[in-house]
Order: sequence, then structure tokens, then C-alpha cells
Amino acid sequence: MTVDLIEQFIIQNLPDTTRLEHGGYIFYFYSTDQMLPFVSIAIADNEYDHVSELSREGVFRVNIGVLKETFAGMFPEPSAEWDYAVLDRFLPHPHYAAQHYICILNPEGENAETTCRLMEEAWIIAKRRFEKKHPQG
Repeated sequence: MTVDLIEQFIIQNLPDTTRLEHGGYIFYFYSTDQMLPFVSIAIADNEYDHVSELSREGVFRVNIGVLKETFAGMFPEPSAEWDYAVLDRFLPHPHYAAQHYICILNPEGENAETTCRLMEEAWIIAKRRFEKKHPQG
């Protein structure tokens, strides 16, 4: 799966998504909420984050905010030692695991499909949070 395919999935399947690119990251927000991205893609190392070694040719990291239950099911021991440079493996986010963010470098095959499903979950969370802050009426 490539960054372009991930973006295509988001555009085609997750309506009312806005995109912002800054500092080697692409951020995706629900509607006008620009505070907390439901998904981000790290496409380059920066001074604050180089743990995934994104300077390698073609390597990128997808970061996804999931439900607490999803996170707990994926990582029953989130404080374990993790290799954040490994490709195609779901990991607790290196900096935002406490907020139930997960990450994966260059998802492929079944993990690409799971990435799409988890991005949908993150979008639903963001949509609900936005609707709670901005009730229609």
C-alpha cells in the first residue's frame, strides 16, 4: 500500500475529511476540527521524531487513533519493547500510545486491509467527537 492509495481510500470512503500537510506529516481531520487528527501519515523524519527511520527510501508511517478496546486487544502489554523501524507490523504509537494511537510502517496485504478498517474506526470516533461538540439543532 502506498501513501497515494491511503489518500485515495480516505477521499473515497471517509466523507467530510480535511487534509493538512506540515513538517513531514499529512494530517486528516473530521470536518472543521483541526485539533486532533484521526489519521496522520509521517512521510519524513524530523527533529522530534526519527524513531521509525523514515529516511529510508519509500518508508512511511500511518498513525491511527482507535478505540481504547481496540488498542487493548491489539496490545495487551503496550509497555513492551518495540522495534519502531520494522515494516508492516502494527505497533503502539511511539509517542501517543496513551491516547490509543497505533502505527504501522508501509502496510501490505492483510495489514493494508486492516489499516483501512482501523482508519474507518478512527473516522467514526472523530465524527462522533465533532458531533458532540457541534450538535445540530
